[in-house]
Amino acid sequence: MFSRWFEKKQESKPLASTLGLSGPRVPRHSGGWAALRSRLQAEPGLSIIDVGYTSPTNINYFTGLGHSVFLADLVHDSCTGGWQTGKDEDDNPIWNVGGFLKQSLDFAGRTFDVALLWTALDYMPEAFVAPVVAHLYSSMNPGGQVLALFHTRTHGEETVHCRFHVTPGDDLEVQLAESFPIQRAFTNRSIERLFAGWSGHRQFLAKDSVSEVIMTR
Repeated sequence: MFSRWFEKKQESKPLASTLGLSGPRVPRHSGGWAALRSRLQAEPGLSIIDVGYTSPTNINYFTGLGHSVFLADLVHDSCTGGWQTGKDEDDNPIWNVGGFLKQSLDFAGRTFDVALLWTALDYMPEAFVAPVVAHLYSSMNPGGQVLALFHTRTHGEETVHCRFHVTPGDDLEVQLAESFPIQRAFTNRSIERLFAGWSGHRQFLAKDSVSEVIMTR
């Protein structure tokens, strides 16, 4: 669980801003990954988007099953790319959403069967969240699936930004990633609104204030 991992981190050194990945990996049971893994093992030749800092573990696992992988570090790109271009008359930030999508999610017409969003939508600027989901919808094949994890609260050790590494079993391995503050928590209703128009919605219960959802195109 997250708490075990954070206890280990606190014994060694304080949490700090890091580039890439830092510290040990901690196993975390994932019903969503278990369900999606069954499809990945049964259907070779799928196209996958894996969101986050490069994970050789993930790349090797997916390619070993005969799939192709596209990497997109959406949290880093959205938070460090200088996409805020100014403010409007009400002092609200103005964002270059189109430029961000073109740089980070330009698939050159390629379509996908699986997207692993992990917790990315919790950390991105608000202006990018709905456009990213809409862009994914248009880039997924019919029957394509998105696995997303959502924090249910914005405070606590488990809200630090993490990278998720897949395993051949039902666990994911969780590891500290580049430090970005959590921007929002999601309720079941807000998740349903965000993915309105998708044909399927399967939710998995968790015990660490993180909700897991598989959305089907």
